[in-house]
Amino acid sequence: MAGAGDRPRLKPASLLSALRPLWVVARPYRPLFWLGVLASLLSSGLNLAFPALFGRLVDASFLQLGSTDTAALDRTVLLLLGIFALSALFAAAQSYLLARVGAGVVASLRGRLFGHLLTLPPRFFAAHRTGDLTSRLTADVGTVQGVSSTALAGLIAQSVTLVGSAALLIATNPRLSLYALVGLPLIIAIAVTIGRRIRAVSREVQDAVAGANASAEEAISGVRVVQSFTAEDLERRRYGAGVQASFQAALRRAGWQALMGGTMSFLTFGSLALVLWFGGRQVMAGELTPGALVSFLFYAIQVGGAIAALTGLVNQFQEAAGASGRIFELLQERSDLPQPASPRPLQHPRGEVAFEGVGFGYGDESSGSVLHGISLSAGPGQTVALVGPSGAGKTTLVGLIPRFWDVTAGRITLDGHDIRDYDLQVLRSHIGLVPQDTQLFSGTVAENIRYGCPGAPDSEVEAAAQAAGAHEFIQELPQGYATVVGERGLRLSGGQRQRVAIARALLKNPRVLILDEATSALDNQSEALVQAALDRLMQGRTTFVIAHRLSTVQGADQILVLDRGRIVERGTHTELLAAGGLYSELHRTWQDREGEDRSPTPQPAGSLDSAQLTGSP
Repeated sequence: MAGAGDRPRLKPASLLSALRPLWVVARPYRPLFWLGVLASLLSSGLNLAFPALFGRLVDASFLQLGSTDTAALDRTVLLLLGIFALSALFAAAQSYLLARVGAGVVASLRGRLFGHLLTLPPRFFAAHRTGDLTSRLTADVGTVQGVSSTALAGLIAQSVTLVGSAALLIATNPRLSLYALVGLPLIIAIAVTIGRRIRAVSREVQDAVAGANASAEEAISGVRVVQSFTAEDLERRRYGAGVQASFQAALRRAGWQALMGGTMSFLTFGSLALVLWFGGRQVMAGELTPGALVSFLFYAIQVGGAIAALTGLVNQFQEAAGASGRIFELLQERSDLPQPASPRPLQHPRGEVAFEGVGFGYGDESSGSVLHGISLSAGPGQTVALVGPSGAGKTTLVGLIPRFWDVTAGRITLDGHDIRDYDLQVLRSHIGLVPQDTQLFSGTVAENIRYGCPGAPDSEVEAAAQAAGAHEFIQELPQGYATVVGERGLRLSGGQRQRVAIARALLKNPRVLILDEATSALDNQSEALVQAALDRLMQGRTTFVIAHRLSTVQGADQILVLDRGRIVERGTHTELLAAGGLYSELHRTWQDREGEDRSPTPQPAGSLDSAQLTGSP
């Protein structure tokens, strides 16, 4: 299955272009952002006064040795304390405001990304591993949070400090400033060059972490299969390979970051050493007072410190650019299920479903066409049974009705109108699905039954459970309807999960119902209970059922026999038996299997096995 590295990546032209989409997301928080920027400017501006005042303090102390007049010294100290207090106040305001902006941006981004993912079709999720998607939703968005709050505040503050200190440096002593700033172009060039490499390696780290997360999630979600096949060592190796790949990429990133940090540190503080050397000579020659040298030295230290801090921030922004690219790649994904510009109303459908020359393929060369020339009609309230060997296209066919995929030829109609003319959510609101692999969600039994109708009262929930044959076992659970079912409903048996799923469908009250081998994995007792619930669910609804039980097939209004994506036989149970074709052979196998209480039996050579009977593509 395709992973993160299998898709074409966006290649932003610059760091700013990679982070620009975040500015769009931050639109509601821009007033707070500008307040934070103002507080940062004031705090950093006040700090620029510190070196000059400290120089005056030095001159007041050392150039008036023996004097008892401390007025100048006292005023300078008080002024310094006032500046420090105001600077701290504005720094605290800046920190809070920008942190709030960052948290808000991340919350909006997470909500927007998750909501967008839910709009994408099954085709998208078939090509992307769940672990990679959750990694983008959590780790990558978390990386962006640091940039949109603390790092952004640091960038603003350090930029003000750098520009202001450099200007005051020049104003204080232009000659010394040449020595202090001579290496600045070289420092910037190195920072840009190495920063680009850090960004590329950061993307590799994030992709590798996502791959490891995907392996872990697959193994954890399928832990029963892993343990039953004693494949723990295999999964450890798979996850270990992903972790090792992320470790190696992280080492490469650390190496580039260390190179940048070490280079910047040497060039910055080497320049300061030269400044101190030349300034000391000027003081000795009487061309400069000790206080002026101290002020100049502090400004130079502020310039050097700002450059060093900006170097670290650039590393952080490069990492965030990689994460932002991965996030906005997903946000730029578009569904291949177009919505009509003016949807046709669909309030109370009759439930008449028709396939008119339908063809379908998944769009890749390996699968080719799956369905060919499918035509059928199901009247309101009728039951259509789909039978055939594994891979015949049964599940694909019923998946076209709620538009999990769109037909590639022909059309499907509901009440005489193309289903693509209806709003997608409205269409699906009238369709119920009970699959073979029941998906329950972490939460209570009642929450799972209410899943399609969140506002349903308790009385309706219980009525649906009673109709599904689930009320009795639910009452026996420790907290009844408030019992938490666990992830994927694993605290319930297979039959219990199926009856909860049927209750969920009953509460939704769909006009069209799809049953995809809903009893194939159950034991006899559970199957009898679930089938009785299904019979009640099917009453009065247009039902498409991928058949598994003989009684379901016999009671269907119409039976369609599929083979290799085509309808090869159609009719009632009696008509198809008389025809003596594929259905007759399937029927004999069903009779043998149900007559022997579904116990495993050797299959004659060339006959259809149970996997062929119940499988689906």
